[in-house]
Amino acid sequence: MANTDSRVTIHMVASLDGFIARKDGSVDWLETSDEFAEGDTMDPEFVAAFLESIDCYVMGSRTYETALHFEAQGLGWSYGSKPTFVLTSRELPRTRDTVEFYSGDLAHFVNGRLRPTFRSIWFVGGGLVSTECLRLGLADEVRYSILPILIGDGIPFFGKHDRDIPLHLAEVKAYKNGMVELRYDVRGEGPG
Repeated sequence: MANTDSRVTIHMVASLDGFIARKDGSVDWLETSDEFAEGDTMDPEFVAAFLESIDCYVMGSRTYETALHFEAQGLGWSYGSKPTFVLTSRELPRTRDTVEFYSGDLAHFVNGRLRPTFRSIWFVGGGLVSTECLRLGLADEVRYSILPILIGDGIPFFGKHDRDIPLHLAEVKAYKNGMVELRYDVRGEGPG
């Protein structure tokens, strides 16, 4: 039985034109030089406390490979010591004990394994994983962090949906680096 206190969040950082990576998977555009004087500051203490509130991460294989690439470049492992579940049917390197690979029914995995164990479950990439999570009605909220850049083409945040998915805008925040974060509650089934 699903834990009614658990919350599944889809979070992605994307360009203003809705891409999470270039076609080749690169995310060299993530660092921007924009300034918005009236925006909030992301203090290290705030960021640390926020990240501590997340119980586990779920991602697709390409997002995992990007995280490994960042780590190999000396940028660290973005997910700390939190359990990290990689959805894949491919053989991938497992570089830490906190990483687990899963291939199978996503609804069963989320409702039967993750919700009973974790309160704050974050899907952090990629587009196909996010789309499937929404298609199956597994997500409670979507957090969309938009960077002030247009990249023209790439891998979209979401794939094609087979129906409308109504959302409710719950929060908007602007940051000094020009990023805007939108937080939506998922309202449930839309017209099919």
